Amino acid sequence: QVQLVESGGGLVQAGGSLRLSCAASGSIFSINGMGWYRQVPGNERELVATITSGGSTTYADSVKGRFTISRDNAKNTVYLQMNSLKPEDTAVYYCNADVRRSGWSLYTNYWGQGTQVTVSS
Repeated sequence: QVQLVESGGGLVQAGGSLRLSCAASGSIFSINGMGWYRQVPGNERELVATITSGGSTTYADSVKGRFTISRDNAKNTVYLQMNSLKPEDTAVYYCNADVRRSGWSLYTNYWGQGTQVTVSS
């Protein structure tokens, strides 16, 4: 089995910073794309940022210039550095990854359990 475990969420004042981490563990052969999504109660989950295994990144317009996604392939970990946080960034942040398990030929999409980020004004 494969697990994605997020950490680093919390409460921060507007203008502050947080760094989220997501570590994948289990019988992993390789990981393709990884990303961060967020969801506010009553709304759909939305994409925040993605990163390929080669390091190419994409960002939602709302976070460009403030958030940076990165990954450590040796540690099967993806990070999200969030700067200049705004109250509208408040949400549960979810990690996502396309994982090829050992002994499998296909990639399977996995989600973490989510971590709460709250930005106070």
